[in-house]
Amino acid sequence: MIDILILGDSLVADHDWQARIPSEKVTTFGMPGIGTANLLSLLPAIKQKVDRAAVIMVMAGTNDLLGGDLYFGETLKKIYVQLRHDYPGGEILATSLLPMDLPHLPPGTIVRLNSEIAALSMQTGCCFLDIHSRFSSSAKVIFQEDGVHLTAAAYEIWTRALLEHIAFLVEDD
Repeated sequence: MIDILILGDSLVADHDWQARIPSEKVTTFGMPGIGTANLLSLLPAIKQKVDRAAVIMVMAGTNDLLGGDLYFGETLKKIYVQLRHDYPGGEILATSLLPMDLPHLPPGTIVRLNSEIAALSMQTGCCFLDIHSRFSSSAKVIFQEDGVHLTAAAYEIWTRALLEHIAFLVEDD
């Protein structure tokens, strides 16, 4: 059994990850409305509650974007570095932003930010989990009416990507 820690915003909170991954121990800290700075400040409390994890998936930045903050990369980097310190044997998965249609953003913003997240993940020894591409290439309905929150089909795609990565880690050991 692999200990999985999933951190993030409502996109994490809105899904029963344990039910979708029953063969592993899944602990979720998904908080609606949380931004990257808030998540960073909560990491010490999370570490007190979860002392070990083999896989740590981070989904953060959506609420920063929704609030108009396009410069949260340095905070994400601090999150990844802190998680690397707190869980030195763990595999940290930096999840891409999703292909949301946000009219207040200039075209290409999410793709550019995902490139930045991918680079930050490499700099900090994390893996980049590109959900954006999987969602973009899917014929299924991904978003609820608000254009941000996800459908059950989207969570199936995301969970499958996470499980594929975990299978790769187990095979690689």
